[in-house]
Amino acid sequence: MNKIRKSFPVVKHSLYANTAAIGLMSEELQEWRQEHDLDFLIGGSEMKMESFHMISGVRDTLGKFLGCDRNRIALSPNFSLALNTVIEGLSKENNVLLLQSDYPSVNWPFESRDFNLTYAKIDDKIESHIEEKLKHGKIDVFAFSLVQWENGLMISSDFIRYIREQYPDLMMIADGTQYCGAFDFNFDNSGLDILGGSGYKWLLAGTGNGYMLFSERASERLSLKSIGFNSVNGNIEAKNDIRLAKRLEPGHLDSTCFGSLDFSIKKLMEWDIKIIEKHNKTLIEKARESLLRLDLLDIAVAKRKAHGAILNIRGGEELFSYLSDNNVCCSRRGGGIRLSFHLYNSESDVNTIVDILKSAPSSLSSYKN
Repeated sequence: MNKIRKSFPVVKHSLYANTAAIGLMSEELQEWRQEHDLDFLIGGSEMKMESFHMISGVRDTLGKFLGCDRNRIALSPNFSLALNTVIEGLSKENNVLLLQSDYPSVNWPFESRDFNLTYAKIDDKIESHIEEKLKHGKIDVFAFSLVQWENGLMISSDFIRYIREQYPDLMMIADGTQYCGAFDFNFDNSGLDILGGSGYKWLLAGTGNGYMLFSERASERLSLKSIGFNSVNGNIEAKNDIRLAKRLEPGHLDSTCFGSLDFSIKKLMEWDIKIIEKHNKTLIEKARESLLRLDLLDIAVAKRKAHGAILNIRGGEELFSYLSDNNVCCSRRGGGIRLSFHLYNSESDVNTIVDILKSAPSSLSSYKN
């Protein structure tokens, strides 16, 4: 990982623990983007027309990386836009299960429409809470984040497959933004019906690109009306023969943004996502053990076998300022301070942040903050 770390200049001058907010750009991606813009400057429309073929190829890259057939993959500028489009195709008579305090872009689209909503509590027994709601309520749709944005709580993949077996008619929609890129994932083996995400966090692809994957049975439950010239790839005769994924692509997509997604995912595959996952799990476990000893984590975190690459420590604005003054880049979230670690972080980063926290006045990390 030390060789990979050299591709990210920010980590040379900062303790970067903020991938959950935005992932870093690699030097290789920056060079690709420069060359791409130069090609447009010189090639004009001819270059842009050729880039449409490149954008189509992004589906192949995503399909290989996330385990899904290219024809069931939609490209979108971001997860939020894609989800809002998708749920317009759901009957408002559906009973929908959400998680309390889940990411706003997961919950708000459902809450702003006339669905019948039920909520499950987020804590160390989250799977039990979900199953309890499913047992005692007629739930048609379950929408959730694979990894919680505020504290990194991760829903077990085995549990998702178990729910699929127990409730075969349940539609499961997941946000993978805080998961994909940090850990290995295979959509077709996941039990999910829909997986969406944005590329600017753990995929390290910058803003303006996202994706949505569909199971084969998802089209049976969705009736989307969105349409445009790009939905038929410029073939007017195909207006009445548009597959589900292309309903999410009514207009042209930006070649720089989706070229960046393609480039970054190929780099992750080159670096090997399984090795990245192992590295990230090692870092987060080391951080979790150290922060628990400092009594800075909710004890519920210690009870979970698996966790995302995000932790939330006790502390308010003063501790956050103390960390910032000591060159730690992180975020204020969920009443605490969010730390997140990715492939360009090292065990030394974790140790240094822990030492900085040890050196902080005890009042800065008290429960009062």
